[in-house]
Amino acid sequence: MYTEIDEYEINYEITGQGEKTVVILQGWATSVPVYRRMAALLEEKYRVVRFDFPGFGASEEPREPWNVKAYTDFFIKFMEALGIREATLVGHSYGGRVILKLAEYDRLPFTVERIVLVDAAGLVAEKTAAQKAKIRRYKLLKKIAYSKLVYDFFPDLVDDWQSRQGSDDYRNASPIMRQALVMAVNEDLSHCLPKIPQDVLLIWGEEDDAVPLALAEKMDRLLPQSGLVVIKGAGHFPFLEQPEAFDRVFLRYFGLGEEK
Repeated sequence: MYTEIDEYEINYEITGQGEKTVVILQGWATSVPVYRRMAALLEEKYRVVRFDFPGFGASEEPREPWNVKAYTDFFIKFMEALGIREATLVGHSYGGRVILKLAEYDRLPFTVERIVLVDAAGLVAEKTAAQKAKIRRYKLLKKIAYSKLVYDFFPDLVDDWQSRQGSDDYRNASPIMRQALVMAVNEDLSHCLPKIPQDVLLIWGEEDDAVPLALAEKMDRLLPQSGLVVIKGAGHFPFLEQPEAFDRVFLRYFGLGEEK
């Protein structure tokens, strides 16, 4: 299904027949089908909403780079467009950033009942000495590569080198989405955590190398009401990599463990 928000065609799907609503906020560069199995766990008793952020999946890309606030503003409008006044929010990776960002808003047009954060982004890890050295080296090489003397003679080589820098998410993104990603990863939302009054369940892959477990532990310390469950043998997508372990935790939190 599609809805139009601020002249953007937004892809979404609603499944389940329950009176209460759960909204799943996706991770970077994922799409609605990735969370189909997660939604299916809840559909007997909940109405489950999945959607693609602008620039993700089948939704239109923003016409300019969006920071986390712009995506959060969009999410608020999306909730209003669907008439959702109360919901539990489940945020994976980038979706977690948006949920954390909601804490900066004095008033929301909907009530957040509870929150589940799955390998959620939003905190900036302190860089190691090796990482800092790598960044300095990259900046120096970039300055040299794009100097008039070098770029005028070797433009194709320089562009090829540049295209191979950064993470897979960065390399695979369009120019607009690359800028959006850079803005996101450089924004630390630690200050939002103490402002979140809801009960928060943190589910984390023990071997997550995108958002390390140490950041989950920091979130757990800063949140007023939270609990952290670590999924052994899982990385950034524990609901796909270790589904049985994830399902047990997820179902129990929603009061469905005894019935599944």
